[in-house]
This record gives sequence, C-alpha cells and structure tokens, in this order.
Amino acid sequence: MGPGGAEASQMQKKFEGELVSFKKLQKDLTKTTTLRSQLDGQLNENKVVKEELDLLEENAVVYKLIGPALIKQDLEEARQNVGKRIDYIQQEIKRHESGMEELEKKAEEKRESISKLQQQMQQIMLKQAQ
Repeated sequence: MGPGGAEASQMQKKFEGELVSFKKLQKDLTKTTTLRSQLDGQLNENKVVKEELDLLEENAVVYKLIGPALIKQDLEEARQNVGKRIDYIQQEIKRHESGMEELEKKAEEKRESISKLQQQMQQIMLKQAQ
C-alpha cells in the first residue's frame, strides 16, 4: 500500500468515527425532543388545573389523589403547589431547549466535518485512479 493508501485508510477511520458521533448526537437530539414534548403536555395539564383552581371560591373543598386515596387539601396550598409545578416545568423546558440548541449546533459541525472528509477521500481516490 502506497502513501496514498495509508492516508485514505486513516481518513476512512476518521470518517467512520465522525459518522458514529453524528448518529449519537441525532439519537440524543431525538430523546431530548421527546422529553421536551412530554414537558409541554405536563405544562398544559397543569395550566388547566391552575385555571380550574382559580375559578373556585375560597371555601371550596379540594381533594388530591395520593395513590388510590383522595386526600382533602387546602385550596391555597393546592394553588401554590400547581404554581410551583408550572414554574419547575417551564425551567425544565428552557433547559431542554438550550440542550437541543447545543446538540443541533454540534450535529451541524459534524455534518460539515463529514462532508469535508468525503470530499478529501474522493480527491485521494481520484489521485490513486490516475
């Protein structure tokens, strides 16, 4: 194998490594997107609960499902808990969105790297064919 063959082999290994890394980034992005979507669902559910709690009069009786039992809960406490849950979910959504942006940026960098390696390997193959 001539010097061009060793160079092509080395480049092929680098290309395969970048491809594996790119596929992992795509998998992570899909997972993060799914989690982000689930958080949206939870946020909407909690907003509906908050709206319902806000409609209640102060002396209304509220129950919370804990396991198989309905437990009486203070209305103000229920409102605070839902509010805290909404805040937490919104923070988690922001965290997932910034994670998605980072993964997308890294994936784009890998795409560019893979494209450059493909071009370089094609040039080496053309030189070897001549």
